[in-house]
Amino acid sequence: MQRNLLDTHTLIWFINGDTTLSNKVRQAVEANDTVNFVSIVSLWEIAVKVSLGKLELKTTYYKIYDQLIDNGFELLPITFEDTLIVSGLPFVHRDPFDRLIIAQAMNNNLIILSKDQHFSSYEATVLW
Repeated sequence: MQRNLLDTHTLIWFINGDTTLSNKVRQAVEANDTVNFVSIVSLWEIAVKVSLGKLELKTTYYKIYDQLIDNGFELLPITFEDTLIVSGLPFVHRDPFDRLIIAQAMNNNLIILSKDQHFSSYEATVLW
């Protein structure tokens, strides 16, 4: 069974039906034998960007949670172990949201679904 962790942009593109999402990633998310996780840090990042006016959603922020449930996504909480991994990551990527997503993927043996090329600099499996 494949276990995926959607990066924030991947989540937004999937929910919005955006064609920027690669076919490979869309198939990975929609496969029957797949468990898809969304980090709580992605929801935090979306909330911050919406409140700053840097991101517009096709729906309200509140309805994103319903869409996660409707699509069978599981929320991944932040653990102390995740923060320990973050503290040891090299600073190839400085985005704090992405660094935590990388750590969570490493800690939970998840495949990161992301277009971000910085992710491949870490000991994490990335699919795009």
